[in-house]
Amino acid sequence: MTLYDIRTFLRGFPPILAMSAQFAIGGTTAQWEESADALDDPSLLTLQDIIDDKALPLKREAQRFWREEGASCLLLEKSETLEGGKDIVDWDPDTDRKTVLVAAEQLVPEGRENALALESQNHVVWSPDGKTLLLYTNSQKVWRVKSRGDYWVLDLETNALRQLGADFEPATLMFAKFSPNSDAVAYVQDRDVYVEYLNTGRIRKLTTRVKDTHINGATDWVYEEEFQIRDGFQWSPDGKRIAYMQFDTEGVGTFHMVNYLAGVYPDILPLPYPKVGTTNSSVRIGVVTVSRERTRWLDDLPGDPRMHYIPRFTWAGNSEEVVLQRMNRRQNTSTLWMGNAKTGKLEPFFEEKSRTWISVHNHMTWFEDGASFLWQSETDGWRHFYRVSRDGSEKTLITKGDYDVISLVKLDEASGWLYFIASPENPAQRYLFRERLDGTGAAEQLTPSNQAGTHSYRLSGDATRAFHTFSNANTPPAYDLVELPSHRVIHSTEDNAKAKAKLKEINFQPTEFLNIEIEDGVELPAYIIKPYNFDPSKKYPVLFFVYGEPVGQTVKDTWNRSLWYQYLAQRGYIVMSIDNRGTSTPLGRDWRHHLHHNIGIYSSHDQSAAVRALLKTHPYLDPDRIAVTGFSGGGSMSLNLLFRYPDLYKLAMAGGFISNQLLYDTIYQERYMGLPEDNPDGYKNGSPMTHVENLKGHLLIYHGTQDDNCHYQNFENLVQELIKHNKQFTAVPYTGGTHSIRSAGDGQGSAHNLKTKTWFLINHMPPGPRPR
Repeated sequence: MTLYDIRTFLRGFPPILAMSAQFAIGGTTAQWEESADALDDPSLLTLQDIIDDKALPLKREAQRFWREEGASCLLLEKSETLEGGKDIVDWDPDTDRKTVLVAAEQLVPEGRENALALESQNHVVWSPDGKTLLLYTNSQKVWRVKSRGDYWVLDLETNALRQLGADFEPATLMFAKFSPNSDAVAYVQDRDVYVEYLNTGRIRKLTTRVKDTHINGATDWVYEEEFQIRDGFQWSPDGKRIAYMQFDTEGVGTFHMVNYLAGVYPDILPLPYPKVGTTNSSVRIGVVTVSRERTRWLDDLPGDPRMHYIPRFTWAGNSEEVVLQRMNRRQNTSTLWMGNAKTGKLEPFFEEKSRTWISVHNHMTWFEDGASFLWQSETDGWRHFYRVSRDGSEKTLITKGDYDVISLVKLDEASGWLYFIASPENPAQRYLFRERLDGTGAAEQLTPSNQAGTHSYRLSGDATRAFHTFSNANTPPAYDLVELPSHRVIHSTEDNAKAKAKLKEINFQPTEFLNIEIEDGVELPAYIIKPYNFDPSKKYPVLFFVYGEPVGQTVKDTWNRSLWYQYLAQRGYIVMSIDNRGTSTPLGRDWRHHLHHNIGIYSSHDQSAAVRALLKTHPYLDPDRIAVTGFSGGGSMSLNLLFRYPDLYKLAMAGGFISNQLLYDTIYQERYMGLPEDNPDGYKNGSPMTHVENLKGHLLIYHGTQDDNCHYQNFENLVQELIKHNKQFTAVPYTGGTHSIRSAGDGQGSAHNLKTKTWFLINHMPPGPRPR
């Protein structure tokens, strides 16, 4: 097809298409450029506006947070009197009256000109007695989140502002928290636990690392990533003791990341990272008496501690006992142990087993009387909440029915209710429900049924008010304050009316939801975005966005802030996504656990079967122009689909992937795939590298060179295999990029990546319709 043929064929479509076709066929420039016509046409999105987040005038929710009790809340508002500062404001939601509690001027340390920078409401914590504020600032990333920084305390009675741990290096304190009686703050510094008394400023070091491989009060990399636990210590309710985790990373393999941007010679960053089948950290729980700086270790448990995990621990509703959760390495047996804080004696009292795996949760909360605790489990085939007696002998179902509880919103013991998010009728949506804690009655849906989509809530201390967010795939988010349980709107805080009006001006293409039957009784949820000026009598190229692994769901009826898919639809692509069995979609335990021992195998089978079914029922999908893209687990899935089904998928764009499952960490990969000696064929056949020789289509791969999660090692191993089989491909290493490639190129990684994917797609799979 000549350039003239393409321009003629694309006549009637947005002017950008002719430019794209010329760029694709000619290939005379390596830079991405929008056509002048597209830049001048307000109905067309531009890639740069999407990158700069200027395509829609969207506003986010204001920074506000509830007090722990009652129904009043606090706001962080820009100061009118101090440039760059923020006031902490008390807001009465019923009267809309605001009172400045802490002016920005009060947050200016002595000898400085600027107020402390408060980044979010989570960086302001009230002491239990309400007389002191704990302020977190100068926060720095430790792998995934900003979990180290500087802490300050503000005495609300004297207006005294003081930095905690002022003699330590800046931004090295972690997880600071008030004692229950408000007289001290405990924190972690350089892998040890300290306590600092507020009235005297005295600092006591409560733990001492005997070996350099010890971590006290915090966790190692793999626990942080896969169990989502970073903070490893807790005050006892009476404030006399602190229970803490101690990790010993001795024997854990060290992965060395190389920073070639450091200077003439590169920096080497050693990271203790347990790969599949290798040694894990040893973990134990100690209880230190604050006044004596002496630790009592809980008894050693049966078996090798490096072949078990302790993903959760907490005080057991009193100050005398600590409860911990222990799991075997396969993560299909969970046992709760009760430990005596004085003697260290441990006794098991509650156990669950599964033929696949058990998911770890954060919802073990003791009820006020200490006789029972809240527990989440999938033992009946659905994710539900239970009330379990202290000795583990009684287990009462609270949430009932053939549906999954998606998340816990609030435990309101005073009123006897459990508030949670679920969506029994549509797995793509989210609604607020509540159910009685005694297990009687039926669940009540509090979200109005006429607001189809995704709802999220932050409830007040007494559960009578909530900050509410609503959106769906075709409606930008709106924020309001509602009364509960009536859901009456008290204030509409931001309706994003300007953004909604703008949608009508930019040829916004609606997202449609559907189910795809791949075999008798098996339907997969999906969505589709059709092109601008869609003509069902013709056929179009399709880009599938995939994830496909157990910790992600792509088919959601919620607003997607990135408008890249809309950009592609405006230029003649169909965009789709499918959730295969084994994703986190709330369709029951059997759905989510379907791919046990078969990651990359069953999941790619489901995805490809769905595409084949679509080609039979949707003739406007062009079988010669099917592309797939994804990142992380979605990157691995994109590779598997292109390599395993080369006659179906013609193009893949994969980033941040695992090319060989043996190169990922123990906790995640072994949870879903088993130990490598038990499942060698699964590990081999589920790894994209195994199937490289089948490659026929176009492949773009990209990876952050400083990725601490899915190591750059995966990228180079795949490149080696591609070269060995003489396969052609396009590769982009994002220098200095982490698992979020944004950090590459001094923060330009994401922008470059979006332009690269757009160029690659249009260059190798031109947009627009073709005759059937």
